[in-house]
Formats: sequence, C-alpha cells, structure tokens
Amino acid sequence: MPTTLAALNAADRAAFVSVLGHLFEHSPWVAEQTWARRPFASAEALHAALVATMRAAPVAQQLALIRAHPDLAGRLAQQKKLTAESTREQASAGLDQLTDAELAEFTRQNDIYKEKFGFPFIICARLNAKAAILTAMSARLPNSPAAEHAAALGEIEKIAWLRLQDTLNQN
Repeated sequence: MPTTLAALNAADRAAFVSVLGHLFEHSPWVAEQTWARRPFASAEALHAALVATMRAAPVAQQLALIRAHPDLAGRLAQQKKLTAESTREQASAGLDQLTDAELAEFTRQNDIYKEKFGFPFIICARLNAKAAILTAMSARLPNSPAAEHAAALGEIEKIAWLRLQDTLNQN
C-alpha cells in the first residue's frame, strides 16, 4: 500500500481510498471524492483538499460523518469496539485509564451533549488530556447547534491531519 505522497499521487482510486479512507471516521467517501484532485504538492495540500471535500459536502453528509465518531470513553470504548485509530487516540488522552467516577462523568457529559446536539462531542483527543476534554465538554454545552457543528468539523480536521501524518510516516 502506498504510504508516501508520491505513491498516493500515483495511486488508483481504490488504493488511494484504501490508504486514506480511515482519516475521517468510517467515512471513506472523503478520500474517494478527493482522489481526482491529485497530484498534491505536499501533505498540507492533500489535507486541505480532503478538508475542502468534507466542507463542501451537504450538511446531512457532514452530520453522518460527525455521528460516525464514537463517544469519548463511551460504550464502544468499554467494549473494545473502537477503530484502531480511535483506540490509540482515546488512550493518548488517558481515556482508557478512567476511575469509576471519571467514567460516570464522561458518560453523563456525553449523554447531555448528545441530547442537546444530536451528535457526539468531538475533540481531538491526541491534543488534549482527560481533564481538558471534560472542561471543553462543559464549556461548549451552551453553544448553538450551528456552532457545535462547526466546532466538530474543526476538530475532525485536526484528527484527520494527525492520522494523515501517521500514515505518511509509516514508511
């Protein structure tokens, strides 16, 4: 599988999607729709093109992407059913080492957030620790649905960038 920018630029659609489809949680359509924009001059240009695809998508498709993300320290994490990427990302924030009280608070915050906005709270776990994530959950709760939709997409951009860097650095 190609893991260099040059290899990605030369890849057919299936190979491109196979390598980059995981960048956006359970949403390989982002990579698939970006493939035709090759070649990319840099990793930053590739990321910008992927993000442009995501941002140009209809709101319903963006919501599906947002909803494809798991709750932080949620049921799927407890059942060890996260994607490999989400498992590593949540562990990097210490979400796999929660006390019972912390887990209960994450569950409570996740439930309140999802009830209000209709999608899971999204934050780039690799750039935050568990305390900062809980603080952000509370701080963002007063936001409007439109503001949280925008915030979620912004966090997804960060997640995709870090996943892209990991993918390109595997060679």
